Amino acid sequence: MRKHLKYTFLICTIALFVGSCSSDDGSVFDTPIPDNTGGEDDGETDEPEVATIVFNEAVPSSNITTASASGEAGTNVTGRVIFTSDATTQRRMYITQNYLGQGEMPFSSFDLVSDDLTKALKADGSIDLDGATKKEIDFSFPLPVPNIDNGEIVYSFWTTTGKGDFRDSEKRLALGVGQITVTVGTGTNPAAAVREFTDIKLFAPAQDGSTESFFSLLNETVYRIDVGPEFRAFWDFGYYYGASGDSAGDNASFASTEQYDASFGFDVEGLEPGADEENAATETLNQMFFSTSTTIDATAFDAISLNSELNFIASSSSQNITNLSVGDVVEFVDNYGKKGLIKVTAIEAGFNNNDFIEFDVKIQP
Repeated sequence: MRKHLKYTFLICTIALFVGSCSSDDGSVFDTPIPDNTGGEDDGETDEPEVATIVFNEAVPSSNITTASASGEAGTNVTGRVIFTSDATTQRRMYITQNYLGQGEMPFSSFDLVSDDLTKALKADGSIDLDGATKKEIDFSFPLPVPNIDNGEIVYSFWTTTGKGDFRDSEKRLALGVGQITVTVGTGTNPAAAVREFTDIKLFAPAQDGSTESFFSLLNETVYRIDVGPEFRAFWDFGYYYGASGDSAGDNASFASTEQYDASFGFDVEGLEPGADEENAATETLNQMFFSTSTTIDATAFDAISLNSELNFIASSSSQNITNLSVGDVVEFVDNYGKKGLIKVTAIEAGFNNNDFIEFDVKIQP
């Protein structure tokens, strides 16, 4: 059975956003912003600490790009994010969470969204701003403080003019990126461990895109090629078995998403954006660079546990690797500069749609 990520994801119920997003003409939730001031100051109660991020396109001098808060373990602190623009259309908001320095991950959960709130999310987990005026986006919400003695949790927020990327905040960035850091104790994080996935299985591709042939290093998920444009930014590499055409003799092979069609020698339906898709003309696919490891064998792979143990890997210039065998260890550098290793554990040779490759992965957070 596939092993889950070794670190814990803190998930905030998206329903908490209800009553916390508004604009001057309406909202995707059609509810007012809660009063973060705690009402009129009667001198008898302390104001709650609010970590606030501000991006005002018209008055950049008022921008607050970073904020911080400290909290007691097991409680919440309040965060507020305000993005204001008359000139730039804001269509989506992306939020990531970096828990104890273990790497930025999407901060959302489909499992916790009720049916009447699914309209507030795009399929990729970003917040849909299409129902708002897009002039002012204002969110206030509780940030959970975990039960730890020391460490930091960093939340990053940005809006985009179209389909963005959780791992690349510059992609169609609307205004800017703000960060709220929640500190517990001394704020010192433990040594960063590698993220590791086991028993990943990819199948030889069908030309209609109906097979699970692509893998995401972001969320440890195997994807069908035809699942739609919302998830292309998640895909890092795919599997094919070259037995004919331009790929004759390649046998079991990996290729980056960008170079997959060229390496395989066939156009797979669903990989390239269609003309009617959002941002089709400027869409990009992830690169990834592979090489056979000459220093790490299967035993050494199993022993690696810390992020720093992967620093030795250097990027190659090849976006595919062919003729893979069981026991091979592959070094890679992904589209976002993360270094990692792949260990091939099983191959069902062939190009039929039930033929596959199975492997384990270790990657920097």
